[in-house]
Amino acid sequence: MRVGALVTLELPEDSPVLSLPWIITFGPLSDDEEWDPVVCGPYERPHALALAESVVSDEELMAVVEPLQQHLTVDQIRGDIANSRLIAEKEAAAGDDDHGHNHGHDHDAGHGRPAQADPSLPPSTDEVRDGFARIAARLISVRSPV
Repeated sequence: MRVGALVTLELPEDSPVLSLPWIITFGPLSDDEEWDPVVCGPYERPHALALAESVVSDEELMAVVEPLQQHLTVDQIRGDIANSRLIAEKEAAAGDDDHGHNHGHDHDAGHGRPAQADPSLPPSTDEVRDGFARIAARLISVRSPV
């Protein structure tokens, strides 16, 4: 019997990230399947892990359990993107990619992507916080029929 895979962050027990809401992204485990990922959440981390483990325990799926970063500003988002890129560059410098070469460009760049439109103005910090409150209220009021 083949089972799926679960990917998540390894964090120290006192990490503040553990208290964030967490999401699960389910997708195909093999390259033979191609379908849009299913994103679920937000959950508390233990619930997200338990749900993901239950789903991938008997299906050949990939589940990624990750924290939902509640950034309030464009600069916070850009900071996380810059940090992620820096980590990827350090990892790439430590070794070549899967094909034995490191050529520094994106294979998907410009292929089948629409032209970029002018970006919208980002919401204010207060607008983002108000949005969080509306989402929380909807999550509290949602009751699934059982």
